Amino acid sequence: MSLGIAFKAPEGIVLAADSRVTINAERQINEGKSLILPSTFDNAIKLLMVNGHNYVGAVTYGAGAIGLTEPRTAHSFLPEFEFALSKEKVERFSVEDFSKQLSKFFLEQWNLTMPKDFQGEPLIFLIGGYDTDAAYGRVFQVVIPSQPNPVEQSAGVGVFGITYGGQFQILSRILSGFDPLLPETIKNNLKFSDEQKQELDKFLPSLNLPIPYQFLPLQDCVDLSMFLIRTTIELQKWMIDIRGVGGVIDIATITRTDGFKYVQRKEIKGDRHV
Repeated sequence: MSLGIAFKAPEGIVLAADSRVTINAERQINEGKSLILPSTFDNAIKLLMVNGHNYVGAVTYGAGAIGLTEPRTAHSFLPEFEFALSKEKVERFSVEDFSKQLSKFFLEQWNLTMPKDFQGEPLIFLIGGYDTDAAYGRVFQVVIPSQPNPVEQSAGVGVFGITYGGQFQILSRILSGFDPLLPETIKNNLKFSDEQKQELDKFLPSLNLPIPYQFLPLQDCVDLSMFLIRTTIELQKWMIDIRGVGGVIDIATITRTDGFKYVQRKEIKGDRHV
């Protein structure tokens, strides 16, 4: 599931993601019966930086891997993606064009290895960065395989905000004031009509935390992104649910002048017991 954040702010873009991926394996326990065993790995890289393209980056969430028999993470495909981009002979893509290239590449990988009737989570990317000579950054979302065309988030000059996805129930309760399942839960249990549900949807945004996204300095955007992922990780430790967010939080900024810069990221280490 994971939790990924792309924060479009006046001073730059913040990209943040946890490091946990979950892979389900089916094991036969006796004739006609099987057991699904989830396995978690806490060292996945879901914050993607592409060599040679310093003014754009991406986070991924949703499906932890592509391929059912020999699953691979999105990050493991970066060498092939970088090679594919090198053939385009483009010195600097716009954020939208980069998003299209990323979508095209991963849609091809998906179609090569995933069944057409796959019913699990899609592979989702949030791509953020700066166009040449642009004052502010842009953020796009790509959903593989169902919505491969990039859709801009917080679109427009002077429009700022935070985009997130994955296992965001805790995050939603913090920022929005309610669980994302609340509207449908109320409608189904209190027998709301469609008109009553629409009135409820109009009221619920009044519960949002009054955070002035357009005002926040870049450091505050980093701190808020870190807080939301860290709080999700910590609360999931006590929950009876899928604990799909965990491991080290990787976070980076992209600015108009300095491009992509890591704020923090996990490192390859030796014996951790020393």
